[in-house]
Amino acid sequence: MKISYKLLVINVILCFSNSAICQEAPKKQDLTPYFNFKNGLGFTSPDSSYSLNLRFRVQNRALLNTVSDEDLSPASYEARVRRCRLSLTGHILNPKLTYYLQLSFSRGDMDWSASDASTINVSPNAVRDAMIFYRPTENLLFGFGQGKLPGNRQRINSSGALQFYDRSIVNANFTPDRDFGLFMYYTAKFTPGFLVVPKLAITSGEGRNSNSSNSGLAYTARVEILPLGAFKDNGDFFEGDVLREERPKVSIAGGYEYNDLAVRSGGQLGKDLYGSKSFNLYFADFLLKYRGFALTAEYIRRDTEGSPTVLGSDGKTRQITTGDGINTQISYCFKSKWEIAARHSLVSPHRDVLASVRQNEQYGIGVSKYLNNHKVKTQFNVFYNKERDLIAHKNVNSYFFAVFQIELGI
Repeated sequence: MKISYKLLVINVILCFSNSAICQEAPKKQDLTPYFNFKNGLGFTSPDSSYSLNLRFRVQNRALLNTVSDEDLSPASYEARVRRCRLSLTGHILNPKLTYYLQLSFSRGDMDWSASDASTINVSPNAVRDAMIFYRPTENLLFGFGQGKLPGNRQRINSSGALQFYDRSIVNANFTPDRDFGLFMYYTAKFTPGFLVVPKLAITSGEGRNSNSSNSGLAYTARVEILPLGAFKDNGDFFEGDVLREERPKVSIAGGYEYNDLAVRSGGQLGKDLYGSKSFNLYFADFLLKYRGFALTAEYIRRDTEGSPTVLGSDGKTRQITTGDGINTQISYCFKSKWEIAARHSLVSPHRDVLASVRQNEQYGIGVSKYLNNHKVKTQFNVFYNKERDLIAHKNVNSYFFAVFQIELGI
């Protein structure tokens, strides 16, 4: 009896102990994030409440300028890290609520030069993009923050998605670049093969990282028409037909910006005007890709209300460069991912600024090797630059330059 009693007590204790252990040590929750390596390095929290995708890219450049088009001896060199950037994208709480942050770290990518100095945009500027997006439906997207305006095609294309070493002189003279404000994008699918994409933005007009803004705003609109359907992997936003479209793809676009009471010579870019001046910006572009062949052309025009010259209270003057620009590029990408390309760019100032602005024209050829599409590539370009004084009717400052550049990123 004593042995049976002891066995009964032991069994009861073991039962309670096992029950307590089961209650105190529940199954652990898996806290391992989900990783992906499709486009950079990304991970998602186990409960999918947020995600983060990291990418970086570096542009290392060596450039040689000749003395003139007759004297090919070196006049100057450029050897630098042109761009060094880190971007972060993902969602917070809900896949419909996303973000995009891009930081720049190289000196030439942070508005550090004296030509970029402005009292409302103090150098250096590390933040290039800081956007919060909300997508209520598949075809509608709203944005708030600092980002690229829906302007000319070369601007909305990433600098890491170019087939030449950099954007054209047309873009350099007239682009609206980035600004802070409200953005809206919509994709209208009339048929499976016909898309219309309107894009709108209402922004401060002073450009990125501005310290203050006056009562004027910038209003930018762009409409893209894709009559033959969408490009492969958003191929209308990178140059050259690297993916070799199996069927012809076309994008036709046009847009307009009105910058009310602009205080910088380029609106969102440039030096202070010593006052304010409103101006209009018109742009149109065309893109065709098919089996390695690519053709793109864009036109931009800027004009002002009245004289483009602004007189300050201290008697100093500064002007907005008014004029027209057209850029054309043609290329062929072989199956081996070698590409040959040619570019012609022309910037013609309007009559009211001829005394201070020359006509600028460039011809360029390029050879590129894509190791991982635009993420990893090598580029070699040769350009002929010619400036012309339209009042004196003579060419000035004509020279060649050659560029070797390596782009590396994830």
